[in-house]
Amino acid sequence: MAPASTARVLVDSPLPQLDRLFDYRVPDDLLATAKAGVRVKVPLRSAGRVADGYIVELGDAGDYTGTLSDIESVVSPIQVLTPEVAVLARRAADRSAGSANDIVRLAVPTRQVRVEKTWRAAEERPAVAPVNAVALDGYPLGAMESAILTGKRIAVDAIPLVREVAGGVWVGQWAVTMAAAATLALEAGKSAILAVPDYRDQDQLMAALDAVLPPERLVRLDARQSNPDRYRGFLRCLEDTPLAIVGNRSVLYAPAAQLGLIAVWDDGDPLHSEPLSPYVHTRDAALLRQEQQGSSLMFIGHTRSTEVERLVELGWLDSVSPAPAYRPRVIPTAQQTSQDRLAAQARIPSTAWREAKAALEHGPVLVQVARPGYAHRLACVDCGQSARCLRCEGPLGQKSARATPSCGWCGALAADWHCDNCEGTRLRFVGATAGRTAEDLGRAFPGVRIIVADGERPLLSIGPEPALVIATRGAEPIAAGGYRAVLLLDGERMVARESLRVGEDCLRWWSNAAALAARGAPIVLVGVGGALASCLATWRQAEYARAELADRRRLRFPPAVRVATVTGTLEAVSTALEGLTVAPADLLGPVDTEPGVVRTIVRFDYNAGTAVASSLRSEVIKSATTRRRAASIKGPRPPLPPSLRVRFDDVEPFSE
Repeated sequence: MAPASTARVLVDSPLPQLDRLFDYRVPDDLLATAKAGVRVKVPLRSAGRVADGYIVELGDAGDYTGTLSDIESVVSPIQVLTPEVAVLARRAADRSAGSANDIVRLAVPTRQVRVEKTWRAAEERPAVAPVNAVALDGYPLGAMESAILTGKRIAVDAIPLVREVAGGVWVGQWAVTMAAAATLALEAGKSAILAVPDYRDQDQLMAALDAVLPPERLVRLDARQSNPDRYRGFLRCLEDTPLAIVGNRSVLYAPAAQLGLIAVWDDGDPLHSEPLSPYVHTRDAALLRQEQQGSSLMFIGHTRSTEVERLVELGWLDSVSPAPAYRPRVIPTAQQTSQDRLAAQARIPSTAWREAKAALEHGPVLVQVARPGYAHRLACVDCGQSARCLRCEGPLGQKSARATPSCGWCGALAADWHCDNCEGTRLRFVGATAGRTAEDLGRAFPGVRIIVADGERPLLSIGPEPALVIATRGAEPIAAGGYRAVLLLDGERMVARESLRVGEDCLRWWSNAAALAARGAPIVLVGVGGALASCLATWRQAEYARAELADRRRLRFPPAVRVATVTGTLEAVSTALEGLTVAPADLLGPVDTEPGVVRTIVRFDYNAGTAVASSLRSEVIKSATTRRRAASIKGPRPPLPPSLRVRFDDVEPFSE
């Protein structure tokens, strides 16, 4: 058979109108290296420019009778854009009214020439050690194994405990479960893609995998790696050896032709939401890829997101729970009666004090707080008005007890501050943060080691010695053997946050912290009652997700329906929405977001998603091709009008 003479190329360009395949002729001298998936340079018809791109398909010219431009060069013979990733990028982009190019940039790391040369030079890959499957302890015998080996989709309720793995390292039981699932896939000769929210979770999962898999079977892909390290790991994924591939959001686009398992930990974490266009969530990318390649799919968490609950109710996912179930010892103080009204209203009530004091005799105690820092907000002592910056009117805060108050907006120091209401010069703290809590507990428990863990002071693990660990939500370190008590403070402040997802977010924060406790240790939830406290106390988080989803259906809120946020000038947004003929679809807006920019939210049923995405994508392309600066006779050229932007399935569509 004669080599194909025509290549269909995806040109690397941010312009939405170029998000399609272009035909180029393959010159005779490039026929040997111009394969599907390789990087190439191709000419564009405007101004003699040369662009980067990838060959997606090879074929012949068909019925085309014109003259095709030649491919300029093949950058590298390595087929970095694999067929399964190219198809996934196109499908994910079409679903979100975006460009496949934007997803390919996440999927294929920047080329590193030295790394590539070293990889190509190793023509003979070393033999890899065999993999022996590990039992999935704590779940119905055979149920998990059968689901993973037969391509089923499951929602797994994680066991809320910590566990010691090789080398005396302690990790969450969820990490051990995911590692065991990966060994099943690898033993069957297939790869596993394991996605987690951030580096803390990655470190736990890698420790659990190190205990059961040889090093040559593990690959880590994440944004914290250097470019050479990430590219080196990516090239390993192109090999034939089945691997366990660990990373954050973009790991779902890792090349893995023989894919046996996709596992996503804690899909409700906002870090799974991609901040770059086309904003494809890890969960959606996992669903698309599982459907495409027929692998097993596992969503695992201590709580269940409403999106996963919807899929369970539809029968798309099967629910798997530990057997027998383990329920942590949760004590909601709001459901206790107290004779002392002031004690009952205290930030740390007497019950929490007693449990913490008793637990400190045996080991560390975790105290979860809402905010990092020392003093999030300051106010005037005399009149109580919030202290504002004298330069920009921003809020004043304080990073430590001895630090000079400074503005949270412009950073200016407030050394000579005075109140513009009463001319007072004295400041007091408002609200409690990690730093203030550490200071207060240090006085209450003299001689006890105080540890603060937050975004500024990251800490991954601590020993079993007695200590008070004050951590912001999501920054809690692992304690060897588990915490002897966990205090969940500031619950009423967390619940008061304005968000559609505030309930499930709070339940997830508290559940993940509670899962760090030792078996039987008390977990004290302060200041929160009602359904949230009851679900946490009985460890029935799925019931909360079920009730929340029912409420969202009545109100037509996501995930009961899909939403698309359309942002731009009033004229551009109105024009884009006029073309929508899908029913039922309803519009919320437009509302002003900034000068000259409005936002409208479109709500529609799932079966209308393809039509809505196609219509809005067409308007984005039309807007991009007609966007021009207004003509000016004198002076500097005015800025371009804001572009039309579309975002599907925003996790916070109703926030500013």
